[in-house]
Amino acid sequence: MGISMAICEMDSDGALCKVGKSTLLKVNLKDLAGFEDVAEFDLVVPISQAKLVLGDDWEAFLKRNRLDPEMETLYLDKVKNEADRQLLVAESQKQYTGWISLEKVPAEKRPLLMERASRDDCLTAWDMLSFEEMGATCAKCPLSWDEGRGCMGTFGPENSALPDIARRNDCPIVASVPESVKSNRSFSVEEAAGLLEEVRLLRERLPGEGKVMVRRYSGVLDRLEKMGQVCTVYRTRFYFL
Repeated sequence: MGISMAICEMDSDGALCKVGKSTLLKVNLKDLAGFEDVAEFDLVVPISQAKLVLGDDWEAFLKRNRLDPEMETLYLDKVKNEADRQLLVAESQKQYTGWISLEKVPAEKRPLLMERASRDDCLTAWDMLSFEEMGATCAKCPLSWDEGRGCMGTFGPENSALPDIARRNDCPIVASVPESVKSNRSFSVEEAAGLLEEVRLLRERLPGEGKVMVRRYSGVLDRLEKMGQVCTVYRTRFYFL
């Protein structure tokens, strides 16, 4: 696996994604007790019950609604024909998705909701954007240091020789990259200035390691420099993962 490098973009108000990433829209709960009235659900009809209601019209029903004959559950919102939908609605039952929209939750119940919700089961306004919309935002964001593609880029493979080269040349930040991945360490804004100094020094020393190393790591040093510059200007931390 490879190592990536990124900034803590949420540190800066200049990040165009900050508002979206800070705006929580939905949470998913495994236990909906007490929140059933605001939880999202699908209306479903057991296939056996649907066949009983439709009788000999079953095959024609599948064709006119373009439904898969092999489906295990009939979702009412997939039924395109209004007359068919009205016929089956009385046979439908709620199947909860687990998702709850925060706008439907009374203010006094939100603390309990967030207490139950896992961080990984939350959707923000940023999460709801398409990849195209995310890409367009990153392309114009001033913190998008990786050629407009975003604020995360490639450092290199886990066995990169650059940390060892950095260690021999007294560049502790670059030297500590593999260990920082394991410890989930974030580097401070002040250390970004140190990173820029290390990049300058490594550019001077890299030719002494041979032409192969210059070709292999010049691009990495360029990316480290761009990341460090953004961190110092917009006052963000950075990390490796």
